[in-house]
Amino acid sequence: MNSEALKAVLKTMRIANIPQKIATFLKEVRIEMKKVNWPTRETTLRYTLIVVGVSVIVAIYLGGLDVLFTTFLERFILK
Repeated sequence: MNSEALKAVLKTMRIANIPQKIATFLKEVRIEMKKVNWPTRETTLRYTLIVVGVSVIVAIYLGGLDVLFTTFLERFILK
């Protein structure tokens, strides 16, 4: 198989231009990242505190339910 035939086979298999595709992809990623509207530090901190606060509240609620059900089961069912 000569080199021209090999190039044709590789092109049809789309293997020959993988490095070019990767380079194009990375260039497009860089362009898109410049378009992103990043949140401010204060906004990020505020949303982080909201998530942590809600997580703590849910954990307390679920822990309370666990204690109630455990107490109920121990006193009335598992005697």
